[in-house]
Amino acid sequence: MRRGQLPLSVLEVAIGVVVILSVTLGFALGPPAADARGPQLEAYATDVATVLANEQPRHGGSTRLREVVASEAAFDRERGALERRVERILPGNVLFRIETPHGSVGLAQPRQTVTGTAVVPTGAGQVSVEVWYA
Repeated sequence: MRRGQLPLSVLEVAIGVVVILSVTLGFALGPPAADARGPQLEAYATDVATVLANEQPRHGGSTRLREVVASEAAFDRERGALERRVERILPGNVLFRIETPHGSVGLAQPRQTVTGTAVVPTGAGQVSVEVWYA
Protein backbone atom coordinates (compact mmCIF):
# COMPACT_ATOMS: atom_id res chain seq x y z
CA MET A 1 0.00 0.00 0.00
CA ARG A 2 1.62 3.21 -1.15
CA ARG A 3 0.67 6.55 0.29
CA GLY A 4 0.84 9.62 -1.83
CA GLN A 5 3.22 12.13 -0.33
CA LEU A 6 3.55 15.77 -1.14
CA PRO A 7 7.09 16.72 -1.94
CA LEU A 8 8.63 18.70 0.88
CA SER A 9 9.55 21.61 -1.37
CA VAL A 10 5.87 22.11 -2.41
CA LEU A 11 4.85 22.21 1.26
CA GLU A 12 7.58 24.76 2.03
CA VAL A 13 6.46 26.96 -0.85
CA ALA A 14 2.82 26.85 0.33
CA ILE A 15 3.79 27.84 3.87
CA GLY A 16 6.05 30.61 2.53
CA VAL A 17 3.23 32.03 0.40
CA VAL A 18 0.86 32.06 3.40
CA VAL A 19 3.44 33.84 5.57
CA ILE A 20 4.24 36.42 2.89
CA LEU A 21 0.54 37.12 2.27
CA SER A 22 -0.10 37.46 6.02
CA VAL A 23 2.72 39.97 6.44
CA THR A 24 1.67 41.90 3.34
CA LEU A 25 -1.95 42.12 4.49
CA GLY A 26 -0.78 43.17 7.94
CA PHE A 27 1.08 46.13 6.48
CA ALA A 28 -1.62 46.95 3.93
CA LEU A 29 -4.51 46.95 6.37
CA GLY A 30 -2.57 47.99 9.46
CA PRO A 31 -3.93 48.14 12.97
CA PRO A 32 -7.06 50.19 13.56
CA ALA A 33 -6.39 53.79 14.47
CA ALA A 34 -6.71 54.60 18.14
CA ASP A 35 -9.52 56.99 19.04
CA ALA A 36 -7.61 59.98 20.37
CA ARG A 37 -10.73 62.12 20.70
CA GLY A 38 -11.74 60.78 24.12
CA PRO A 39 -8.55 61.75 25.98
CA GLN A 40 -8.49 65.19 24.32
CA LEU A 41 -12.10 65.80 25.34
CA GLU A 42 -11.30 64.74 28.91
CA ALA A 43 -8.48 67.30 28.89
CA TYR A 44 -10.83 70.03 27.64
CA ALA A 45 -13.41 69.23 30.33
CA THR A 46 -10.74 69.22 33.03
CA ASP A 47 -9.34 72.53 31.76
CA VAL A 48 -12.77 74.19 31.92
CA ALA A 49 -13.43 72.82 35.40
CA THR A 50 -9.99 73.91 36.65
CA VAL A 51 -10.31 77.44 35.25
CA LEU A 52 -13.78 77.94 36.72
CA ALA A 53 -12.83 76.39 40.06
CA ASN A 54 -9.85 78.75 40.43
CA GLU A 55 -11.17 81.92 38.81
CA GLN A 56 -12.10 84.98 40.84
CA PRO A 57 -15.85 85.49 41.30
CA ARG A 58 -17.60 88.36 39.56
CA HIS A 59 -19.78 89.40 42.51
CA GLY A 60 -19.19 87.29 45.59
CA GLY A 61 -17.94 83.95 46.85
CA SER A 62 -14.51 82.44 46.89
CA THR A 63 -14.42 81.19 43.27
CA ARG A 64 -16.45 81.52 40.11
CA LEU A 65 -18.06 78.11 40.62
CA ARG A 66 -18.94 78.77 44.26
CA GLU A 67 -20.59 82.00 43.18
CA VAL A 68 -22.66 80.21 40.53
CA VAL A 69 -23.88 77.46 42.87
CA ALA A 70 -24.49 79.70 45.88
CA SER A 71 -28.21 80.06 45.12
CA GLU A 72 -30.73 79.85 42.33
CA ALA A 73 -30.77 83.64 42.07
CA ALA A 74 -26.97 83.72 41.73
CA PHE A 75 -27.13 81.04 39.05
CA ASP A 76 -29.78 82.95 37.11
CA ARG A 77 -27.73 86.14 37.35
CA GLU A 78 -24.46 84.47 36.27
CA ARG A 79 -25.84 82.04 33.65
CA GLY A 80 -25.04 84.19 30.60
CA ALA A 81 -21.59 85.20 31.83
CA LEU A 82 -20.75 81.58 32.65
CA GLU A 83 -21.77 80.45 29.18
CA ARG A 84 -19.70 83.18 27.50
CA ARG A 85 -16.69 82.37 29.69
CA VAL A 86 -16.77 78.67 28.81
CA GLU A 87 -17.15 79.50 25.10
CA ARG A 88 -13.95 81.56 25.36
CA ILE A 89 -12.07 78.73 27.10
CA LEU A 90 -12.96 75.99 24.60
CA PRO A 91 -12.00 75.77 20.93
CA GLY A 92 -14.73 76.70 18.45
CA ASN A 93 -15.42 73.09 17.41
CA VAL A 94 -16.16 71.90 20.97
CA LEU A 95 -19.65 72.13 22.49
CA PHE A 96 -20.43 71.87 26.19
CA ARG A 97 -22.97 71.49 28.96
CA ILE A 98 -22.44 72.48 32.56
CA GLU A 99 -24.79 71.00 35.17
CA THR A 100 -25.15 72.68 38.56
CA PRO A 101 -27.56 72.05 41.43
CA HIS A 102 -29.58 75.10 40.26
CA GLY A 103 -29.65 74.51 36.51
CA SER A 104 -27.57 73.94 33.43
CA VAL A 105 -25.77 75.99 30.80
CA GLY A 106 -24.97 74.95 27.26
CA LEU A 107 -26.43 72.50 24.81
CA ALA A 108 -28.03 69.12 25.36
CA GLN A 109 -25.57 66.37 24.58
CA PRO A 110 -26.44 64.31 21.49
CA ARG A 111 -26.82 60.56 21.98
CA GLN A 112 -23.97 58.22 21.11
CA THR A 113 -21.35 60.95 21.12
CA VAL A 114 -17.87 60.64 22.58
CA THR A 115 -17.63 63.09 25.47
CA GLY A 116 -15.18 64.32 28.04
CA THR A 117 -16.40 64.87 31.59
CA ALA A 118 -15.08 66.56 34.71
CA VAL A 119 -16.82 66.90 38.07
CA VAL A 120 -16.00 69.60 40.61
CA PRO A 121 -17.34 69.37 44.17
CA THR A 122 -18.31 72.69 45.72
CA GLY A 123 -19.75 73.49 49.10
CA ALA A 124 -23.24 73.78 47.60
CA GLY A 125 -23.13 70.67 45.38
CA GLN A 126 -21.35 69.18 42.42
CA VAL A 127 -20.77 70.90 39.10
CA SER A 128 -20.22 68.67 36.09
CA VAL A 129 -18.66 69.79 32.84
CA GLU A 130 -19.31 67.74 29.71
CA VAL A 131 -17.76 68.52 26.32
CA TRP A 132 -17.96 66.99 22.84
CA TYR A 133 -16.99 67.81 19.28
CA ALA A 134 -19.49 69.67 17.11
